Amino acid sequence: MALTYDQISAITEKKFLPKLVDNIFDSNPALQRLRKNQEKVSGGTSVIVPLNYAQVSSAGWYSGSDTLNTADNDVITAAEYDWKQLYVNISITRKDELMNMGDAAKLNFVKSKMEIAEKTLSDALGTGVFSSGSNSKSIQGTGLMMSTSNTYGGISQSSYSWWQANVDSSTTTLSLSAMQSQFGAASIGSDTPTVGYCTQAVYDSYYALLQPQQRFMDEKTAKGGFTSLMFNGKPIIVDSHQKTGDLEFINEKYFKLYVHKDEDFRMEPFQKPINQNVKVAKVFWMGVLASSNNRMHAALNALTG
Repeated sequence: MALTYDQISAITEKKFLPKLVDNIFDSNPALQRLRKNQEKVSGGTSVIVPLNYAQVSSAGWYSGSDTLNTADNDVITAAEYDWKQLYVNISITRKDELMNMGDAAKLNFVKSKMEIAEKTLSDALGTGVFSSGSNSKSIQGTGLMMSTSNTYGGISQSSYSWWQANVDSSTTTLSLSAMQSQFGAASIGSDTPTVGYCTQAVYDSYYALLQPQQRFMDEKTAKGGFTSLMFNGKPIIVDSHQKTGDLEFINEKYFKLYVHKDEDFRMEPFQKPINQNVKVAKVFWMGVLASSNNRMHAALNALTG
């Protein structure tokens, strides 16, 4: 007896979907790194990320019976990030079904459809990581966060300087000194950016700046299938979704992917609409991308190379 679409749905979810998810992240270096540190959230109308924006004012040296300051001051607020939803259709027309008769042929066809869905989701998520907020339904990426004047996480960067990222919009030619200046601006002691993302053109410019003996690669990045160069011991990686002319230093301690635990690439089984001769399944994802300390990120965003 031929496979039913209930069975095909079950096989797809068990066999093809995990591979789809792995390939989505393995084809995007930024997503791959974010995925390793992602946090699953159980619900809520939005994702609230606590922010420490000031030090306690009631502190200091004292002697003997000195009167101690017990005044309280605000040191914590929160950024709020709205959930963003993503889906992809996997459609099989009756014509396709008839042309792919037999269980093996059907499953191979479904596999091909899943591979196309994978590329679609991969591109959407990868673009979202670096998005500027122009699509209000997309996750908010570094293009919105790396600013001194946007509203990000519900907080105005113009009004609150502690919520601004370190942005160099005047340097057009990449140099080691410009890179060091921005890297240093986003560093406090040993708390430094952990990765840099750029386009191939910017990567090539950086490569040209280095002496042969300085071209060290990051072993972990190489194991993930991506090429990198090192700067201050941190990998500089090409991501095809990065914006033209940008080199962004990210501290991944303060930049995280939050995913709803019940909508992390959930697959809906194949169903047949009442007005089409087609079987349709869908894969759903819901999450946010959030920074908790913009001060610890930096960018050169006007590079011509």
